[in-house]
Amino acid sequence: MRWRLLGRRFIGRSGLPPFDRITMDGIAIDFSTFGKGQRAFKIEAIAPAGTPQKTLENPQNCIEVMTGAIMPNGVDTVIRYEDLQIENGLATIHLDSLNHKQNVHFKGMDIAQGTCIVAKGKQLSSAEINIAAAVGKAELKIVQIPKAVIISTGDELVPVSETPQLHQIRRSNIYGIKNSLNEWGLEADLEHLPDDKEKMLVIISQLLKDYELLVFTGGVSKGKYDYLPDVLEELKVKKHFHKIQQRPGKPFWFGTSVHNNKIFALPGNPVSSFVCIYMYLQFWLKKSLNLEPETLYVELKKDVQFNPDLVYFLEAALESRADGTLVADPIAGNGSGDFANLVKTDGFLILPQNKNQFFANEVYPFVPYRRKW
Repeated sequence: MRWRLLGRRFIGRSGLPPFDRITMDGIAIDFSTFGKGQRAFKIEAIAPAGTPQKTLENPQNCIEVMTGAIMPNGVDTVIRYEDLQIENGLATIHLDSLNHKQNVHFKGMDIAQGTCIVAKGKQLSSAEINIAAAVGKAELKIVQIPKAVIISTGDELVPVSETPQLHQIRRSNIYGIKNSLNEWGLEADLEHLPDDKEKMLVIISQLLKDYELLVFTGGVSKGKYDYLPDVLEELKVKKHFHKIQQRPGKPFWFGTSVHNNKIFALPGNPVSSFVCIYMYLQFWLKKSLNLEPETLYVELKKDVQFNPDLVYFLEAALESRADGTLVADPIAGNGSGDFANLVKTDGFLILPQNKNQFFANEVYPFVPYRRKW
């Protein structure tokens, strides 16, 4: 779902529905006449949807009405065509009883006049868009989404359209990250940095002027050519943290510039970068938009052992059982470089630190990256 949020609330000025609305094709009568035993009614007029309100002149008659029409004056109950016989302008009701005011959607029944329909900061879905249109909100004030860029790093990376040499690979991380950001309502440009510190200084300096959110992949570990942390420091970007006690994704780096740009520097291995955008970038975005992050809990399908004293983000496929429970089936890959394993799974189990045995049927948090239901 795209995260489009209101900057201010909107109010139903006339209530919803805005008038007494017919909900069934048929006839409208004064209920008291039916109570007195009358069953046959002369059709005095027809009230289609979209026409001005009509008035029943003779209370012994009826008005033929269509779904969506405004309720005529002088009537209060609607009978469906299925419960009638109409011949020669006379409608005969084939029912022994009626409910007073049946088949009418009365003004303000859904939302009373003056009621706040959508509060400030509410995440917009199709439902809110429908309501906005219904109450005449042709334009909505929404929270501005940051201008973003995703930057790959490394001389070993070549464009997708090229055939890599033996020592090269195609750029892939940035496209998965870009798609995830698009799903969250963030449009992002793509850039690439060579393993050249001076060129990195020039390029990143300009990117900090052009974008509010910078997402790097690679160049943040301990390699001899991992210049990125030093370059960011020289550009006066404040490091808030570098390295987390987790697997995968330990080298993750986060900081802010003097102009409050947000910089997420992800590990270069595809699974590590995937983990970090879903655990940290997504969390930051929700909190920035005043959305409370929600946690999905699932059952573990089988026993897992993990000995390192780290938080373990374990890839798993999600199953829905007949009893309503969600079950995560762990599918371990061949390390943080095995992005092909992500195709088999739906998200990450969060297995806590300071524990090395995890048993089937235990419940743990799960962060999905694929929508299945």
